[in-house]
Amino acid sequence: MLGRLHPIHARRRNMFAPLFFLLCLFLTLPHSARGAGSNLSVAMQVSHTKSTLMSIQFRTPQNGWAVGAGGTILKTTDGGKKWRRVRSGTSILFTSVFFADTSKGWATGAGGTLKYTTDGGESWISQPLETQQPLYGIYFTSSKSGWIVGGGGTILHTEDGGEQWTEQASGTAAALYAAHFINDRKGAIVGALGTVLSTDDGGATWTQQETRSAATLFDVFFTDSTTGWAVGNAGAMFQTTDGGTTWVDQTLPCGKTCRRLTDLLKVRFTSPQEGWIVGERGMLYRTIDAGLTWSEGKSIATTALFGLSFSDATHGWASGENGTIVHLQSGR
Repeated sequence: MLGRLHPIHARRRNMFAPLFFLLCLFLTLPHSARGAGSNLSVAMQVSHTKSTLMSIQFRTPQNGWAVGAGGTILKTTDGGKKWRRVRSGTSILFTSVFFADTSKGWATGAGGTLKYTTDGGESWISQPLETQQPLYGIYFTSSKSGWIVGGGGTILHTEDGGEQWTEQASGTAAALYAAHFINDRKGAIVGALGTVLSTDDGGATWTQQETRSAATLFDVFFTDSTTGWAVGNAGAMFQTTDGGTTWVDQTLPCGKTCRRLTDLLKVRFTSPQEGWIVGERGMLYRTIDAGLTWSEGKSIATTALFGLSFSDATHGWASGENGTIVHLQSGR
């Protein structure tokens, strides 16, 4: 995946040198500083792995975990200054990690793989499931109630902290990639072929919503009980303001320097106004006005970014190919 080049041409040095300097300064400022309000600090962290890191989560500004290819599970207790690998007991691809608190967490992966930990990720235990479908996403609303989504329309639900998982009828065979819940009852799931599912009863029934798009949707996030966002391939972006009943196409334009639309892989909001999206080619997009406008994409890494997590409004991390971990710090 290739980054973007922004060629600048200058003529007549004696006349245009000051303008050239200002233009260079403008282009090299953090994107948020010129398009999204406050300053943004971007720092690469050393992961000590070249494995693709599909998912990352921070519960606090200090405690974080990342998972990915080759059974990779990384842990930090100092905000990512030092990452260390912990034994997972497998070499499969992990796709998602979720901690309900700083002790209890889960990791999903290929072939129906589910691992859990009760000691903050120091040791991981396999949990057999009655599926061989790849599991792509996991989300808990509490230490007891959680959902897993995966291939073939798979939805699994637990109400006892993961002791038992039961399958919920999704009504689709599409691959499902991500889930987000406002509470134990209300949530949404997105997947291939523009699939958006919603529930108001904890998943006892799922209703397929109309997006009028065949785009693959990789992630979904709600800022409150009515407003949510879904993102996917070729710049696909949809917004709901009625709790997921209807979704409006807000796909980002390609932009002046864009050669093709960027696949958007993860979306997170740190407040009803401030949101973040990462995707292929290390692209980062940001809004500070509840999605009314988004900053033009800025490449913060040389590789695709699959994971995104914020511990609070000012500290975030993105993860991706070649063991990439990027620390984002938003100035207030």
